[in-house]
Amino acid sequence: MTTMIWVAVDAMGGDEAPRQVVDGALAATRDVNFGIALVGPAARISDELQRHPEADRARVRLVDAPDVVTMEESPTAALRRKPGASIRIAAEAVARGEAAALFSAGHTGATVMAAHAAFGMLAGVDRPALAVTIPTPNRPAVLLDVGASVECRPQHLLQFAVMGSVYARVALGIAAPRVGLLSTGEEATKGNGLTRESHRLLKSSLSSFIGNVEARDVYRGHADVIVCDGFTGNIALKISEGLVEVLEGLLSRKFSEITDDSDNGGAPLLGVNGVAVVGHGRSSADAVRKGVIMAHRFASDSLIQRVQDDIAAFAVPHQ
Repeated sequence: MTTMIWVAVDAMGGDEAPRQVVDGALAATRDVNFGIALVGPAARISDELQRHPEADRARVRLVDAPDVVTMEESPTAALRRKPGASIRIAAEAVARGEAAALFSAGHTGATVMAAHAAFGMLAGVDRPALAVTIPTPNRPAVLLDVGASVECRPQHLLQFAVMGSVYARVALGIAAPRVGLLSTGEEATKGNGLTRESHRLLKSSLSSFIGNVEARDVYRGHADVIVCDGFTGNIALKISEGLVEVLEGLLSRKFSEITDDSDNGGAPLLGVNGVAVVGHGRSSADAVRKGVIMAHRFASDSLIQRVQDDIAAFAVPHQ
């Protein structure tokens, strides 16, 4: 008999929580056979569940968490002041083995910190990285880090490259991902000190490294995995999101359909010793559904073990 996989869902994470989160999480269990642990204030989550009398309650757990980390709060201060925060309780449930994966569309910083604290880091990995799937003309690509680690060293970007390559193979089915480094020019001498040193390290360490990728080429498909520090990646991602919103009004909804976060539901937090998927704060119920299914899939596909194996195989240097 196959053991049921459970996903801990931060029911209070997101602009439209808990309604959209509960709706999306329950929809996920209708599509795929797994269980969800909805984490949040018990009374509020119970009220939302009353709207779903058809839900298979054998595959739904309610985990009480009285506190919520709001978007405007400092994640460090909030998690210290609120030991009962939903994201913290959800991450701890995964760490105890009560669930196999975590999903949250709440405060990204709080999610990263809670997952880091609860799971710890994989051996050989110094910094976590958020990996997003981006569209290109022929097939999707992976961009990381987009906000988990703002300050990085060259060895961190090499670690991101290895982890991003595993993600591209597992999630996108790319057998031999090509790795590029986001920089201000194609030449190895372009960029700041971090990118120049990272170029040298990546070139000497990875046969799959194809060189620098300029910002204008990110969506052209020259590379399957594009690495950068979290500060640069977050700006690149937010500019793309803003451009999509403008183009929606100027052209049509077609461009937004291929770049919308709801296409995949979230970004995995790579490097921590557990499955964590971070959704957009504005996630709809459908985006939550896809993000929760993504978390389940990564738990089923042993993503963490595969990342750990590749990190060990490459003997990636760390600080």
